[in-house]
Amino acid sequence: MKRKFGIGALIAAVTVLIGAVPAAAQDGGAEAVQVVLDNLWVFIAGILVFLMQAGFGMVEAGMTRAKNVGNIMAKNLADMCIGALAFFAFGYGIAFGTDGASLIGTDGFFLSGTFTTFGDGLSTPTFFFFQVVFAATAVTIASGAMAERTKFTAYLVFSFFMTALIYPVVVHSFWHGDGLLSDLKIGDARFGDFAGSTIVHSTGGWAALMGAIFLGPRIGKYDENGNPRAMPGHNIAFVVLGVFILWFGWFGFNPGSELAADDFVMRAAVTTLLAAAAGGVTAGTVIWRKAGKLDVAMTGNGVLAGLVGITAGTGTMNPLGAVVTGAIAGVIVVYSVLFFDRVRIDDPVGAISVHGVCGVWGTLAVGLFSRYDDAFVGQDNAGLFYGGGIDQLVVQLIGVVLVFVWVTVTTGILFAVMKKTMGLRVSREEEIGGLDLHEHGVPGYGPDTSVSVG
Repeated sequence: MKRKFGIGALIAAVTVLIGAVPAAAQDGGAEAVQVVLDNLWVFIAGILVFLMQAGFGMVEAGMTRAKNVGNIMAKNLADMCIGALAFFAFGYGIAFGTDGASLIGTDGFFLSGTFTTFGDGLSTPTFFFFQVVFAATAVTIASGAMAERTKFTAYLVFSFFMTALIYPVVVHSFWHGDGLLSDLKIGDARFGDFAGSTIVHSTGGWAALMGAIFLGPRIGKYDENGNPRAMPGHNIAFVVLGVFILWFGWFGFNPGSELAADDFVMRAAVTTLLAAAAGGVTAGTVIWRKAGKLDVAMTGNGVLAGLVGITAGTGTMNPLGAVVTGAIAGVIVVYSVLFFDRVRIDDPVGAISVHGVCGVWGTLAVGLFSRYDDAFVGQDNAGLFYGGGIDQLVVQLIGVVLVFVWVTVTTGILFAVMKKTMGLRVSREEEIGGLDLHEHGVPGYGPDTSVSVG
């Protein structure tokens, strides 16, 4: 009886709500209803992006060895805790405070004052919530590339500066609305990145690149001749589950970036779905042909590559353009992972390739496949293949280069200072023994487990 009452009460509440909307519209309240719907949708989308943190943790844990699983989870937990506080105190003001010569926001720290927001009627708490989970995503991207050999204290310092300064400056340059990238224009073409292929993903990817370079490869990754050895992760089920959690969360990441409950939400959802599927198919096919067997982890990275690739153009491409963009991203990620292995940049999870390299591809793809005739407001030019000429592609390339330079220089300085002072890498003994025991005092699977921690 209680269950029947609960369902009946829910149906009654929904019926009252549906009936109230036309009444509000008749009373001149349609705009007020839309504001409520916009805020609710952006909040829900932010919750989906928040859940992506769990997806990152699962993918990273699955692709690394069992002796480091607790450390992986600790870093992902720290990214949200440290990241939220750092973004609250400094990052949000730098990103969306009053413009200071088109470089950074100069006020509004600790959520004080007035901020630039997108969309009519989004409250500051709604907009902050949505932006802070994006900031946590950007920093967590680097966690996988720095896995299995980074000091936990050093990673905490990196997480703070990434969310307090480095990422917010990139955000201000474009999403503030009056920054370096948002003002970048060639002819009628302006830089476009709907949900952050470059602004979020390449930012995290280039930070991951610098972290991997400064740390150096894991012990045993290369043989005496410098050839890479396979160091497989310990749990493929974690990887696949993490990929699905991230894919699920991306339906908040991309559609939520419309910052309104309108018809573009479902357009972005469809392009997101198709690009991810195409990326998984092409990455799986390529690695199957090269290795003779289907590599499940690489196929999962192909799905993520497709998601990263479509993030910039999800609001400006038609479904076919999304499929092509995702499919090419799936091919790129396989060859990119193999390339970084060959040049001795050890990235245990492929984060540099998935987020950095495929973020670049997705941003450039806007200059190829975007359609001005039905694109979101703010896209000023069609892509090359839809009659827009080369201007949009060139302006996209300039934006990619500017972000690359900023992130690699700032994170390079940060890692260099930490390496000289507090130290960046754990000792040889700690790395061999596993970070769970040496950094956190307990194995990730507990002392009585039968799971190997080797």
